[in-house]
Amino acid sequence: MTSRQRLLAALERRRPDRLPVTTHHVMDSYLADCLGGALRMEFFARYGLDPILWTVPHRPDPAAGEYTDPDQGPPGFLESTRVSSDNWRVLSQPIPDPDYLTTRYRFVTPRGELTMVLQDDGKSSWVSEHLIKNKSDIELIAQFATAPKCDVDEVNRQAAEFGENGIVRGHICCFDVFGQPGVWQDACCLTGTQELIMETFDDPQWVHELLEVLLLRKLTFARSLAGAAYDLLELGGGSASSTVISPEIFEEYVAPCDSRIIEAAHGAGQRIVYHVCGGIMPLLEQIVAMGPDAVETFTPPAMGADTDLAEAKRRIGDKVCMIGGFDQGHFFSGCTPEETRAEVLRCFEQAGAGGGYILAPSDHFFAADDNLMHTFAATAAECTY
Repeated sequence: MTSRQRLLAALERRRPDRLPVTTHHVMDSYLADCLGGALRMEFFARYGLDPILWTVPHRPDPAAGEYTDPDQGPPGFLESTRVSSDNWRVLSQPIPDPDYLTTRYRFVTPRGELTMVLQDDGKSSWVSEHLIKNKSDIELIAQFATAPKCDVDEVNRQAAEFGENGIVRGHICCFDVFGQPGVWQDACCLTGTQELIMETFDDPQWVHELLEVLLLRKLTFARSLAGAAYDLLELGGGSASSTVISPEIFEEYVAPCDSRIIEAAHGAGQRIVYHVCGGIMPLLEQIVAMGPDAVETFTPPAMGADTDLAEAKRRIGDKVCMIGGFDQGHFFSGCTPEETRAEVLRCFEQAGAGGGYILAPSDHFFAADDNLMHTFAATAAECTY
């Protein structure tokens, strides 16, 4: 099988010729620090991994008065081409800081401004000042925020060029500047996770209103995916894991929104992987009930989560493709090749039976020993059906 055929077989819960092996995002800092600035396809070829092309091109709708943001620099992590209008403009201003790259963003509307501050250490970025400071701020978002649509022609151009090299993957649109694909997760980026959890007790009606505003924006994007040559699109994010929220909050606030996005994406002919980087075991059946085609990342306890891979396979492996499960924190650096090999074999033994499983790290990594990456891929290639 080609890498594309192998990955698609697993996504369709069929048996491939061998265990598919890949990664989630390949971080820029890892490529620069560990591989001398190698390109992503060079990374996949170096280790014999099954490649993934990530692309998330957005397009404006001129009929709605939208245009490409002329002031946007290179898109940040999970960002795409920003869509602006005369009623929704994003302006940036650097802030001097001795430790981190710090930027204030102003969201300018006819009825006032919203502001957000991001910081970046070269490996990751985070929000140091959240956008939503008053509950009425969501009125500006509801009235003026643009709703990006998929640039189908650009996705198809890249997919045709990529060919059989691997699969083409993207994600449901995030909020401008900084966000997550899932609705609850996007809201956490705008308000602060702790603050949003508290509001589910103090003002649940307002939380539902905020989620509905963000949901409508994402549904516009999901419905625009028709005809795009994606193989998989990501929804979700870590803020809806069981190490952050309870199953009760997931049931009331997360599942109703994200299930509607999955339904819209399926209506546009697309597959969805639901991403939970954190605790997942108490949520397995709730996640599957939303209707995704795949679930990730199955983070193990040694990485701070709770996944019992064999138990997860038993409970949901006949309903979705499972992606992840590998402990990259302990077996990509600082151990022996024999230990890395044993971890790969553990994952295959616990989740590989019958197919429908893609071996991958349980989310991102920022450093890895060269010999252990080779062991990771080579051992997976030995795991045949």
